[in-house]
Amino acid sequence: MKSSKGKGTIRLALLLVLIAVAGFFGYSYMDDIKLGLDLAGGVSITYQAKEENPSAEDMSDTIYKLQQRVEGYSTEAEVYQEGDNRINIDIPGESDANEILTELGKPGSLVFMDSQGNTILTGDQVASAQGGMIDGNAGKEYVVSLTFTEEGTKSFADATTNNVGNPIYIVYDNEIVSAPVVREAITGGQCTIDGMSDFEEAENLAATIRIGSLSLELEELRSNVVGAKLGQKAITTSLKAGAVGFAIVAVFMIAVYLIPGLAAVLALSLYVGLILILLVSFEVTLTLPGVAGIILSIGMAVDANVIIFTRIKEEIGAGKAVKAAIDNGFQKALSAIVDGNVTTLIAAAVLFWRGSGTVKGFASTLAIGIALSMFTALFVTRFALNALYSLGIENPKFYGIKKETAPKPFLKYRKFCFVLSAAAVAAGFVFMGMNRSSTGQILNYSMEFKGGTSTNVTFNEEMSQERIESEVVPLVEEITKDADVQTQRVTGTNEVIIKTRTLNVEERQAFEKAMQENFGVEEGKIAAESISGAVSQEMKRDAMAAVIIATIGMLLYIWLRFKNIRFAGSSVLALVHDVLVVLACYAAFKWSVGSTFIACMLTIVGYSINATIVIFDRIRENMKERRRDQSLEEVVNLSITQTFTRSINTSLTTFIMVLALYIMGVSSIREFALPLMVGIVCGTYSSVCLTGAMWYEMSRRKEKNGI
Repeated sequence: MKSSKGKGTIRLALLLVLIAVAGFFGYSYMDDIKLGLDLAGGVSITYQAKEENPSAEDMSDTIYKLQQRVEGYSTEAEVYQEGDNRINIDIPGESDANEILTELGKPGSLVFMDSQGNTILTGDQVASAQGGMIDGNAGKEYVVSLTFTEEGTKSFADATTNNVGNPIYIVYDNEIVSAPVVREAITGGQCTIDGMSDFEEAENLAATIRIGSLSLELEELRSNVVGAKLGQKAITTSLKAGAVGFAIVAVFMIAVYLIPGLAAVLALSLYVGLILILLVSFEVTLTLPGVAGIILSIGMAVDANVIIFTRIKEEIGAGKAVKAAIDNGFQKALSAIVDGNVTTLIAAAVLFWRGSGTVKGFASTLAIGIALSMFTALFVTRFALNALYSLGIENPKFYGIKKETAPKPFLKYRKFCFVLSAAAVAAGFVFMGMNRSSTGQILNYSMEFKGGTSTNVTFNEEMSQERIESEVVPLVEEITKDADVQTQRVTGTNEVIIKTRTLNVEERQAFEKAMQENFGVEEGKIAAESISGAVSQEMKRDAMAAVIIATIGMLLYIWLRFKNIRFAGSSVLALVHDVLVVLACYAAFKWSVGSTFIACMLTIVGYSINATIVIFDRIRENMKERRRDQSLEEVVNLSITQTFTRSINTSLTTFIMVLALYIMGVSSIREFALPLMVGIVCGTYSSVCLTGAMWYEMSRRKEKNGI
């Protein structure tokens, strides 16, 4: 016994040291976490097309290409149209505009010419250009690797065939930047330019070629360091809300699950420190959607612990000794935890691969959080629980005892639930129709989706970010009834750029009057212009494609793991239901659909699929042990009953975290947290009341028809 207590003391001490170390470094690294524009500001660059009236197609194509390019600085970078011929680039987490401009290059015209001065290739026919290093005859050589489009491949093949032994001139803004000699005909669509003195020279040439492949020739109009859209107040309140939420969850876990709950709190404490360290290590740019990914992963970490502890209680209730119950509890919970996390990781991987901007940022934090939450739940919680047990805490009453209870008749109310859900979804479409008839839009799209008004206000004195947040923003929000007001301070001037949804004439007049009366701004120092949505059509298509592919991937995984298409079909139907119900709330209450909308929906999908898998795991297990006299309805009712407490407790803990954000956060945070809370409630409802019922209906028909 003494030896056991000694080991337990050492293990617990070791864990506490790890938590302290992770917490220390995590707190120390907080200042090193790259924050997005919505949290900490960054660099803003505005380009203007040299062509007087560029076509919408050329503008859209240029925006898309620039979006792909600037994501090299940050996955959260935004590129959007401003006015008719301007393109704005916002790069979060950066503070040196000159360095960005130097590295990004000056967008201009680029052509490939022969020695006679004939243009043989244009910049838009170059698909990619990368600087690199290869092993040559004389050692390391620095080169630029080019890949051409289909049209460019043919043109370059013809040109090199006719110019073997002669140089090809690469001309940028009427200046020759390189003149490589053609050694042989190049017909495969790829080539390399050698002769660079170092990697920097190779990368500079590659950057020049890349920036010259745009559809339009651009010139820099302005560049400046911008302030945070949400500001320091949003960061501070979010951290406080997270701490309060975590404290409440910790108390709840210990009160409900006793010693296992204490072990979970220790594991979650280590999780918090490690997630901060990993965000820095992987150089993830953290934005509000990224925070959503972390919230979801914390919810799944709590969920994994709840699944394990429920199993431990059941094992003790079945007469097992505490140590055996702990081992069996972890073993029996493993499949549900792994399946739930893997399906969410599949979604995160696809979203990172196919998504862009905020979607990719959400996927990054979600993937890191999920991997870490699974590790802490399966290994750290077990380590902590065994350490506490070794200290002599062996009485079953400290671990909870769950006696087998009679199944509740959940399926009895399935038809009512089906009708209720159908009515909620139908109501959503009705509200969308009403919105379209009154406003022309089915949802209340914010500036990121449909564009808005950018107003440049030159104050009589330099405005601090704190004063902008405390005095200017509330005034603008009152006039516009828009909680997504964004501000940018132009460094070194008294100018502040205020972005809102599109303002009508009356609102613009009220805006100007408020600036004049409250801040003494002169009438001629207020200028407004329209801007396009930062969430471009291409980004919307990328996000939609990512969601569809991720859903298919999750469906296939569930089908293969459960070896039953009805499990997969029911899961997808539940996901569609949850998304449509939350969408109905967006339509009914006219919630603003902004840049966080996509991340909010993805969080709901991830949360819902995880809750569904826990129930399906029980159904699968109970089907294997099904008695001859046990009906299919009894099996489903038993499975939902066994997991009901887990469903409520997990939802409650996640809800508490988001509720703290809603209560303590600024307006933009609340606008984001409210739909999440609705999604959590909806996901719990669909998992408990719909998924098992839908699987039952499909399976009942199969048994009835003998197929």
